Amino acid sequence: MTETGVLPAQSLRRLIAEGTIAADPAILPDQVQPASLDLRLGPIAYRVRASFLAGQGSSVAERIAEFEMHRIDLTAGAVLEKGCVYIIPLMERLALPQGVTAVANAKSSTGRLDLLTRTITDGGVEFDRIAEGYTGPLYAEVCPRSFSVLARSGQRLNQIRFRRGQALLSDPDLLALHRQEPLVDSPPVISEGLGFSVDLHPAKGDLVGYRAKPHTGVIDLARIGHYPAAEFWEEVRTREGRIILDPGAFYILVSREAVTIPPDYAAEMAPYLAMVGEFRVHYAGFFDPGFGHSAAGGAGSRGVLEVRCHEAPFVLEHGQIVGRLVYERMAARPETLYGAGIASNYQGQGLKLAKHFRA
Repeated sequence: MTETGVLPAQSLRRLIAEGTIAADPAILPDQVQPASLDLRLGPIAYRVRASFLAGQGSSVAERIAEFEMHRIDLTAGAVLEKGCVYIIPLMERLALPQGVTAVANAKSSTGRLDLLTRTITDGGVEFDRIAEGYTGPLYAEVCPRSFSVLARSGQRLNQIRFRRGQALLSDPDLLALHRQEPLVDSPPVISEGLGFSVDLHPAKGDLVGYRAKPHTGVIDLARIGHYPAAEFWEEVRTREGRIILDPGAFYILVSREAVTIPPDYAAEMAPYLAMVGEFRVHYAGFFDPGFGHSAAGGAGSRGVLEVRCHEAPFVLEHGQIVGRLVYERMAARPETLYGAGIASNYQGQGLKLAKHFRA
């Protein structure tokens, strides 16, 4: 394998066939996405006292033994309670060759539920980052922040992307790509990636977002389009082009820009600057090749923003830059693009809650 860049679906299938990516039970065909692989929860969840990293020379199993409070059988489904931390061994494991690294991230629906999900490994010193040559199991750290959830073995909360070599686009490269094929429907703000801003002045009406209610029922992760949004979310409305974020509250907002990911590229949401205010845009989710692109049935898709305010109330203004998209080259164009016949949930999206809710 000599390709450089983010590995597409056809390369992932080759890694699976070679045993570089293995699982018990075997990996299912629909786990393979255009530029990533969905990871599945195993049958046991360990409730632990605190989040942790294994650290050099230590295994996750050793840390679990140190911090475990009790264990939960996920085979038939079990509730993961809001505010608690769980470590769940995943069904997949890796044997990465030299030159191939991996990065994991929460799936879009996971982030929209404010379900903090990070991948940890034996000897790991960072969340979600897996070095070349790593051989061993994978674990998900899961911490429900706004809602308790009912989870089952085999469900997919996070995903992993593989790359060979350096694939990141520099700012000049990103500007050149935008001039060749517009990445946003407005003048680009390019600084260590493509900046995007918040939309608090919608073209129609005054609904600009949703705020999670503090005391709700349990969300069964297997139920799609099932829950009335009003039971879990308060509507956020404004005609003034600004809102005040409450400390500790979780919001679903939307970007002002419609974003496009060309078929030969992938992107990842990243934080903008810690100094911009007392809030954090939760940067869960990969943006796959074809997101919002005409080749995959899109016409630009806006980015959903998962926002949590910190210690002090903060005024968020329409058009304020809140995050950035970091673009990478694909090693090859994926055989299937996001939204093109693979039941993608968020192609052509605007302001949209997780797929578990109905309007």
